[in-house]
Amino acid sequence: MSDAVAADLLPTGPLHEAYFADPFVLKHEGRYYAYGTGGMVDGRAFAVLTSADLREWQACGGALEPISDEPRDYWAPEVAYAGGQFYMYYSVGIGDQGHHLRVAVADDPAGPFHDLGLNLTPDEPFAIDPHPFRASSGEWFLYFARDDLGGERPGTVLCVAPLRGMTRLGEVRTVLRASGDWQRYQSGRAMYGGVHDWHTLEGAFVLERGGQFHLLYSGGAWTGEGYGVGYAVADHPLGPFHEPQQAATVLRSGAGLTGPGHASVTQRGDEDILVFHAWNPEHTKRQLHAAPLDWTGGVPRVRRA
Repeated sequence: MSDAVAADLLPTGPLHEAYFADPFVLKHEGRYYAYGTGGMVDGRAFAVLTSADLREWQACGGALEPISDEPRDYWAPEVAYAGGQFYMYYSVGIGDQGHHLRVAVADDPAGPFHDLGLNLTPDEPFAIDPHPFRASSGEWFLYFARDDLGGERPGTVLCVAPLRGMTRLGEVRTVLRASGDWQRYQSGRAMYGGVHDWHTLEGAFVLERGGQFHLLYSGGAWTGEGYGVGYAVADHPLGPFHEPQQAATVLRSGAGLTGPGHASVTQRGDEDILVFHAWNPEHTKRQLHAAPLDWTGGVPRVRRA
């Protein structure tokens, strides 16, 4: 292997040693900016990293000014660039209770981001993992996960709403529910006054390819090795979506990875790069990883040595 080819390869291990869950990478003016769930950094929520090549990363400090002096948990930030400003979508709650989606704005991708004082999901008991998506038509949509006791497999489902002016949601509709045992989070889970065989879909990310919309998502219990990334496809951002295969076909544990998930996609030249987290060997922290996303046969899949 030539030195030039070797230098172009992405590392097979973590790209950053610290805890960095739910990673999202924004490419802006030739640089990459990564945002992830973790503790406070310099008094702000969400660590920010930057890179010129997706291999070497430098810390930029914290991203989001807290919305309150009270301790809260800030999860899964994603950033969209529109109208000369950067919009950060995220959830905030206490532990795994009462999370709602909010939006903050900044003039620079590294922040600081300032919350706009808007609860985007006031009627939801639990909403997490917002994903802003701009279709080739120019329309914006916000995908996210919410709890739903309906259907054969109650739990956390994926939904979408048109995004109005980057700060308001249109009508919310469910686009994907659990369809298989691999998406089971916990049997006999006590939730909302009942006991349920709980299933979880979360961490949505949408790609438009070949006139279709590919919805990547994570399924199962994020704490375990069965957690992985599956996908569904639709002809419109609002669906209906269907799963060509009901399994974690995009990415799963193996080849040195444990519990990989909550993926986003960025581009390096003409190549799609899947960015995701996975557990360290001690199972004490989730770390930042990346790998090329292969589209052989029109199906997204990570191929690792």
